Amino acid sequence: MGGPSEREYRDKLGKIKQKLDKKAKDIKSEFEKIEKAKVDLLKKTKEMKHDIEREITKMEEEIAKSKDLAPESKSRLHLEIDNLKSEVRRRFSELETRIAETIATA
Repeated sequence: MGGPSEREYRDKLGKIKQKLDKKAKDIKSEFEKIEKAKVDLLKKTKEMKHDIEREITKMEEEIAKSKDLAPESKSRLHLEIDNLKSEVRRRFSELETRIAETIATA
């Protein structure tokens, strides 16, 4: 009645282990891609914030030096700039939090 031998079962177990190893390796590779993407997103977000802050600072300097703008205009522009700075901080914080949450849940 020739059922499977121990050797045949061991061969099957070996194939299952190989399949497990391959799948685990593939999944780890996908996680590495996800982590890299998260790091890239965080870097882009920080660069965006830095670039915008630099543009705002430059504009503030130009407004301060301007002789063509009335004091009331300068005051209104400073208020708008302050609002924009707050918006930049809020959005940066939201993006950074979202990226951090994604890292924590992965």
